[in-house]
Parts: sequence; C-alpha cells; structure tokens
Amino acid sequence: MRNLKLTLEYDGKRYLGWQRLGDSDKTIQGKIEKVITQMTGETIEIVGSGRTDAGAHARGQVANFKTNAQLSLKEMLVFFNRYLPDDIVVKEMEEVPERFHARYNALGKQYSYYVWNSPIPTAFERYHSFQISQPLDIAKMEAACELLEGTHDFLGFSALKKSKKSTERRIDSIKISQDGEMLRFTFVGNGFLYKMVRILMGTIIEIGAGNLPISIIEEVFTSKTRSQAGETAPAQGLFLDEVYY
Repeated sequence: MRNLKLTLEYDGKRYLGWQRLGDSDKTIQGKIEKVITQMTGETIEIVGSGRTDAGAHARGQVANFKTNAQLSLKEMLVFFNRYLPDDIVVKEMEEVPERFHARYNALGKQYSYYVWNSPIPTAFERYHSFQISQPLDIAKMEAACELLEGTHDFLGFSALKKSKKSTERRIDSIKISQDGEMLRFTFVGNGFLYKMVRILMGTIIEIGAGNLPISIIEEVFTSKTRSQAGETAPAQGLFLDEVYY
C-alpha cells in the first residue's frame, strides 16, 4: 500500500469548502476523490491538512491518500490535472512513509487574507479579497496584530460553541503589507480554530476602522466570548498558503 502526498491549489469561489458533503458534489475533497476513483478503480478517502471554508482558497493545501495503484507519480500528476476542474490543481506529488498523516503531522500553517481598501471596487480581485471602502488605520491594526501574537486561548475568536479539546493556539506572527489599495495580512501559527483567521480579521478591520477599541482583544481573551469580537470577515479574502511539517 502506497501513501501519497499531494500539494494543491484551488480557487474556492465555486465550492462549498473542502469537506465532502453527502448531498452535494460542490466540494474540493469530493472532486479529488472522484478523480482518484477514475484513476485507480478504488474508493478512497483523501485526508486534508484541514478544512477550508466555502469560498476560501488555497495555494498550498496538503492532503494524502493510500492506494494499491502502481501508476508512476508523473502519470498520476498528469491524470489529476487532466480530469480535475480547472480551478483545482495538483502542484506536486510525492511518496511518503505509511504513517504520514496530512492533518495529524502538521506543525503549523500560513494563511493570507486580502483586503481591497478603496471606495472603488476591483473587477479582477472581487472573488479574492474583501472590499473595505472607509480608510483603515494601519498603525492601529499593526498594534492589534502584536497583541494577538503569542500563545493564547482563542476560543472567543473562533466559531466553536465549546470544545473538549484545548483551544489554546500559538500565533508566531501577523504581518501587514500593502500594494496600492490591496492590503495583505499574513498569519503564521501552530494551528487555527474554526473560522479563527476570519474572526481575527474582522476584529482587526473594525479596530482599524475605529469601530472597536484595541482593548477589545484582551477583553475577548479574558471573557472567551465570541460576541465581543468583530464580525467574521468573508471567506473570499482567505488563502491557505502553506502547511508546515
């Protein structure tokens, strides 16, 4: 039995997220598994490093699956990119040890979130960024990012109602870069809770717009109450850039 690792990129705007759904074929996992069955004749479940939300994108999603197929990696790569939809691409394939697990072995991830900060919309990036018309205070947002860095209980910055597992995570860095009207927020950490990046982004944006005080961050860490944090930023601005192993 071979264990194969895939590095994927996809444009998520047409899909209901990563996770396969029984009543829909509009998922990334579902599309990939369908092609694997065509290629190998086997019914196989692919394991992703994590679930991306409906409408979110990936430049470096990682997944693995096990198969008895004897096709070469080059043959499989050609097959995937011939039969997958054009907005899902397998960038790399490699054979990995039997015990490799794309989710359980992940040590960290990098996400980017894009904000189009202009009263004039963008025709080309409308499905890949979140438009904010009002001016944003970069210095305030950078100060907010510094407060979010480090190890904290991020339950209040997630969409989890409650969790039996630890909701403590470590954010190594949150950086803001600007190219004209486009702002890129880059998050690097050892793990992220359900909708955590989007809720952090909503909070950072509201601080930058002057709608929330920067003190709200410590208040949410203390109270662990989701309703105190900012709105959940839309999925279309979110990209999974890389998974670290």
